[in-house]
Amino acid sequence: MSRMSDMTVPYSKLTEDQIADIEACFERADKAQLEFEKWNQEDIDRAIRSIAQKVANSKTFHELVEMGIVESRFGDPISRENKRFKIRGILRDCLREKSVGKIGEYPERKIELYAKPVGIIACVIPATNPDLTPAGNAIYALKARNAIIFSPHPRTAGTSKKTIDLMREGLARVGAPLDLIQILGTNGCKINRQISEALMTKCDLVIATGGQGVVRRSYSSGTPAFGVGAGNATMIWDETAIKDLHHAADNTMRSKTSDFGSGCSADGNVIIHDSIWDESIKALQEVGGYVMTEEEQDKMRRAMWDEEIHRLSDTVALSALDMAKKAGFEVPETTRFLIASHNTGVYESGEAGIWAREKLSTVLAVHKYSGEFQNAIDAIMEIHDKCGGKGHSVGIFSFDDDHIHRLAMVARVGRIMVRQPQSKANSGSMNNGMPMTSSIGCGTWGGNATSENVHLHHYMNVTWVSREYETPDWQTDEELFGEFYDPELEKVQYSAYNSNDAI
Repeated sequence: MSRMSDMTVPYSKLTEDQIADIEACFERADKAQLEFEKWNQEDIDRAIRSIAQKVANSKTFHELVEMGIVESRFGDPISRENKRFKIRGILRDCLREKSVGKIGEYPERKIELYAKPVGIIACVIPATNPDLTPAGNAIYALKARNAIIFSPHPRTAGTSKKTIDLMREGLARVGAPLDLIQILGTNGCKINRQISEALMTKCDLVIATGGQGVVRRSYSSGTPAFGVGAGNATMIWDETAIKDLHHAADNTMRSKTSDFGSGCSADGNVIIHDSIWDESIKALQEVGGYVMTEEEQDKMRRAMWDEEIHRLSDTVALSALDMAKKAGFEVPETTRFLIASHNTGVYESGEAGIWAREKLSTVLAVHKYSGEFQNAIDAIMEIHDKCGGKGHSVGIFSFDDDHIHRLAMVARVGRIMVRQPQSKANSGSMNNGMPMTSSIGCGTWGGNATSENVHLHHYMNVTWVSREYETPDWQTDEELFGEFYDPELEKVQYSAYNSNDAI
């Protein structure tokens, strides 16, 4: 079913071994997918249960997490292990939906919807999620009766290959075609950017989760693609947060420290009303925050960014203790995250606004706002315009429904979490109704095709079946045009016609 695009240019950049790997994977995937699309719903659901259990059981996922951290040399094993619940959540969501035959209808419009597979999906795996990303995407792909081929990150290729091998074992025990799930590099060829680009060009759909370079390449591949935008999640604590500051602080701590802040949904900024500023800083300290001095903050800035404000990779996803050590100062052993609070509240693209940028670390920036709630909204808008994060996520810890409504009316993001830890909530949680995913769309604000959490319906085509109404659904011109209706202009007709044939 793959579209088999012209591969002359993409293949010109590859070795013979790389070309052979892609061609072999596609030939096997096409055969497997054509067989699998004939399976019934019950057997498909049994297959996704099998592959999910192979990866997401506690013992196996523990081993995968350890392997991934050794390979990548970053990440927090404790919080990363909890990502096995994301796989469970994706499975839960899939089991509640249909993907074979008629999947929905609108009786009042005489419309029925039928699900169809897209064919062969290409998925690029980031180094930060070498196990979660392939497992979650494989579950969604198979639920929609597709085959999927993964391109691993070279830094964590071993972990991703192990994950794919486990899922293939899961396919084997239910009699499903093993080549529904494959990974590049099994023939020993080099995994690099060029082979990923060729894979994206050849397939029917791309799911691109990773850095902006990967996402941009997916969009220029000529293949339909769902990508993700840049993070930089920001929270607002308005004056009503004083009712439960410990909860607010604990949420931010959990979001900030999850996998040492490597996720795009980790709280990067908290905008706090000045009336609760002192109490808020104290609450953050009580859950493990350490407020850096101006001198320490200067050292941390140099450890995180170069002179041209490019993020340095050797301080990504480190514990607070290791971050401080890298910067050249010490913090108490109980420190879980670092707080930058001096000279914040400046939102610009230059060095003065550096702490409002995405940090991908256990460093949190706190900013103060005064007066009316509109000032907090204005701060969010400035951060998105000048420091990044437009389209992704905003959170608010407030008990004022009007504030929540006002933020929702104007914030240029795809999701707003109310009194929740963003990195635990906005990509789906057992505690909310967000679709489970490892791919967060940021809409046109972030250069993406969707602002939704990428989930099952993005992995399938849908056929609309329409039946004719018994009587036409007409409105009069006066009803349609309202105050602009001019009966004199409606008197001119080319010919008499039957209203049933007008459209």
